Amino acid sequence: MLILRRKKNESLLIGDNIRITVIECAADGVRLAIDAPKQISILREELSEAEQTNKMSLTPNKDSVWALQSLLQHKKDT
Repeated sequence: MLILRRKKNESLLIGDNIRITVIECAADGVRLAIDAPKQISILREELSEAEQTNKMSLTPNKDSVWALQSLLQHKKDT
């Protein structure tokens, strides 16, 4: 991990086509401007984590599916 110190209106470059500029520094956070090509996805980490959690919750656990099948089969037999 690279840790840099930047002041207001200072930038850093990632590769040839991504520029991150510090717009504002305040006690409650930092505002950044990101200039990158449109094909590069930029997403806050907490949204990415929420998206992964949602995807995982949509995929049923195999054990849960087998348990449900067993319950349904048992109910069908009675």
